[in-house]
Amino acid sequence: MTRAPVYCALVHHPVLDKIGGVAATSVTNFDVHDIARAAKTYGLHGYYVIAPLEVQRRVVVQIARHWVSGPGAMRLPARGKALSLVRTAPDIRTACDLIADESGGVRPVVWATGARPRESMLPHDQARAFITESSRPILILFGTGYGLAEEVMAAADAILAPLGDPCGWNHLSVRCAAAITLDRLLGDREIPHAGSLASEKNNI
Repeated sequence: MTRAPVYCALVHHPVLDKIGGVAATSVTNFDVHDIARAAKTYGLHGYYVIAPLEVQRRVVVQIARHWVSGPGAMRLPARGKALSLVRTAPDIRTACDLIADESGGVRPVVWATGARPRESMLPHDQARAFITESSRPILILFGTGYGLAEEVMAAADAILAPLGDPCGWNHLSVRCAAAITLDRLLGDREIPHAGSLASEKNNI
């Protein structure tokens, strides 16, 4: 089945701090590794770490290089396959430019994510359908800190519906949120026939 090329990005700026101000956050090893593994699992074309400081981007490149072509490549080659998807950019616009370069000049549709419900959100089933019906690249933004800044939300082409119960407690780590979102949009949704389930149960 053909589908649109999908990319994701972990945004370190501009994001919100705990009092609602715009801030930049630190790059963490766990985020680089775990989201890369989710990106590889669900067939993404690339995973961008958006970090404003050059030193942050150098750290990300060093982490990826260790597993792709350094000592880690011999020890855990599967990890290298996931980390090979990692790219860096100083801002979202640059990431979009780089994706357009890969796509023959076609700029990506940008979807933002967040924990709070908003007006005119894009349901996951509609986003999933768009992916299967479109050939235009898609970039899904995940925010660090306390979520993507309002300027990012306003500039996005759509905001995906939040995960979990929008009226309850919703404080997933960005790694969990990325994995769940990618599964909802790209995971296998075939449901086994009821008869086969009954057969399997009888064989336990």
